[in-house]
Amino acid sequence: MGLKGKMSRNEGVRRIRSPIIRWALIAFGIVCVGLGTVGIFVPMLPTTPFLLLAAACFVYSSKRMHDWLLDNRLFGRYLKDYIDRKGIPMGIKIGTLLLLWGSIMVSIFFFADTILVRALLLVIASGVTVHLLWIKTKR
Repeated sequence: MGLKGKMSRNEGVRRIRSPIIRWALIAFGIVCVGLGTVGIFVPMLPTTPFLLLAAACFVYSSKRMHDWLLDNRLFGRYLKDYIDRKGIPMGIKIGTLLLLWGSIMVSIFFFADTILVRALLLVIASGVTVHLLWIKTKR
């Protein structure tokens, strides 16, 4: 069973024994959950990578925190589905793309001063779009 299986099932995992490393992983995982939560509301801050990083930290440091993350009512089911490669619902994809491109356009027209920044924003949005469309659509 690879890391993906361990992250979603939390079984057969050898937890780190060093208290210092365990607490550092827990602290870093909590920071990642915070950043991922902020990323729900701030389009340029990614949500999923931070939540996946938190899950990876928790799987090796704290079964309780890992279970809490995957059972969280806000993003637990979404995170489990992503880890298990079950996909993302079409409605979530559409909403994410609308929010992404809307915020990118506002940023380009009202806040980006140079053509380089505008181009970078378009490249980032295009990359996120390709990634999102590449992920299986959950029915």
